[in-house]
Amino acid sequence: VQLQASGGGSVQAGDSLKLSCVASVRSSYIVGWFRQAPGKDRQFVASINYRGTDIQYANFVKGRFTISRDYDKNTVYLQMNSLKSEDTGVFYCAHKTKVGPLKATSEYSNWGPGTLVTVSS
Repeated sequence: VQLQASGGGSVQAGDSLKLSCVASVRSSYIVGWFRQAPGKDRQFVASINYRGTDIQYANFVKGRFTISRDYDKNTVYLQMNSLKSEDTGVFYCAHKTKVGPLKATSEYSNWGPGTLVTVSS
């Protein structure tokens, strides 16, 4: 299984972007979005379970980002509004294949290449 993130770009603070995460095959894994700012560790942003009934966000994106999925397209989206300069980084998506903490990167697999988001103030 491979995941491919796309949709990044360079925007101004306050703008919006919509990221996509496409899976090569359909699966029932939780999908998580993570952000890695320059020089920092990868951190949890949001997750969605297979049925879309359990959605979690990091506190720093609540009210600004929305995660959703399209089953027919094997795609999970991350709509990012009111972007801030501190949102700058590479965004990755991955499958949660282990049973540990939701926000721990070690619990995720099938990481694809990330997509770069640059927010200028």
